[in-house]
This record gives sequence, C-alpha cells and structure tokens, in this order.
Amino acid sequence: MPTFTLDNNDATYQIRSFKPGAIQINETIYTQSLIIAPHLLIEQWAPQTITELTAQTLSPILSMKPHILLIGTGSALIFPAIEIYGELINANIGVEIMDTSAACRTYNALSAEDRNVVAALIVR
Repeated sequence: MPTFTLDNNDATYQIRSFKPGAIQINETIYTQSLIIAPHLLIEQWAPQTITELTAQTLSPILSMKPHILLIGTGSALIFPAIEIYGELINANIGVEIMDTSAACRTYNALSAEDRNVVAALIVR
C-alpha cells in the first residue's frame, strides 16, 4: 500500500486564494497588485491592469534576482510587448506570462519546491 508524505512549504508568504479583485496571502486579503516571493512581499505594486505594466514597474524584480518570474496578467492572459520585460530576460531571469489564477497556482508549486521564484500579480 502506498504511503503519502506531507509536503511542507517553508515560504513565509503563501497564496491561499485568488479571485479577480482579491488575493489572499497567508491570512490577509489584498485588492491591489503586488509582487510576492517566498520571503518578501511588495504590497501596492503600481500597475493595476496589464496595460499599465512597464519596464520601470518590473525593475524592483531585478534586485531580487529570481530564477523564475511569473507575471500574472489579471483575469485574462494578455502578452505585454517583449520590450517591457526584455531587461529581465537579458539578466537571465526566466519569465513566464499567464493569467493571475495560473500564476498563483504555479507560484505555490514552485515555492513549495524551494525554488527561487517571484510572482508579479495583477489582482484585477
């Protein structure tokens, strides 16, 4: 008979739920876009829609030096222009674009694996 082992996620910040307009991290619900890493949370990230995303709004991520950046584009998958996140790619940061719901699930899976991941999430 197979046995199961409980996976522990040692990340300080874990996404508990998401719906358009609200994301729960640990016990707090946020209604503004944010940047989350396993041990760092940047609240009230400037872009509130994917059309407001710029290279400048992504610049804080460069200093975090993640291996993987997940960009959650809101309730729909919308690809921003490559020029917006080209500097991240040039810094050898893997960039994945997906809707925010998928980005939340992927962030949780990668942070549970103790991966160096950051998620920039549009909440609306």
